[in-house]
Amino acid sequence: MKKFLIASVAVFGLATPAFAQDDTAVSGFRLEAVAGIDNVDIEGEGDTGFAYGIAAGYDFATGSNILVGADAEVTFATTEKYDVGAGRDLYVGGRIGTQVGSGVLLYAKAGYTNARIDVDGGGDFNVDGVRVGAGLEAPLTDRFFVKAEYRYSNYELGIERHQGLAGVGVRF
Repeated sequence: MKKFLIASVAVFGLATPAFAQDDTAVSGFRLEAVAGIDNVDIEGEGDTGFAYGIAAGYDFATGSNILVGADAEVTFATTEKYDVGAGRDLYVGGRIGTQVGSGVLLYAKAGYTNARIDVDGGGDFNVDGVRVGAGLEAPLTDRFFVKAEYRYSNYELGIERHQGLAGVGVRF
């Protein structure tokens, strides 16, 4: 399943068209909607569902097509086995990226994440963790963009999460 998620994100990201002609890293505030595949693994038992949410961030162009940014996100997910849909996942972190083509941004991200999970009806509880990820972002216009991203989250209590998400966003 993990290989499938990584391959799906890579294929989607490579197939995304880049319409903008500017090769300069973009600065400023961004707002985006994300959705995709969510796989939660608790102590070796996994379940796959659908994740969706919103994200916001601010990026700084540092020159030489390098971008550094801050991210914040809230997502929700649906699974059959674990009642993750009753909870949410919060994330705050940073990202660094570089232009790899006509306006296409390749980036890596890392930060803190907190999930609310209900395991087999045992009640909601919060788990803290770390998230790492990578993605591609391609402009549609000067302000609008699409993205594809893979992320891995490792929470306390032996809980892991793999997500392959696509998104659409706007820069202000």
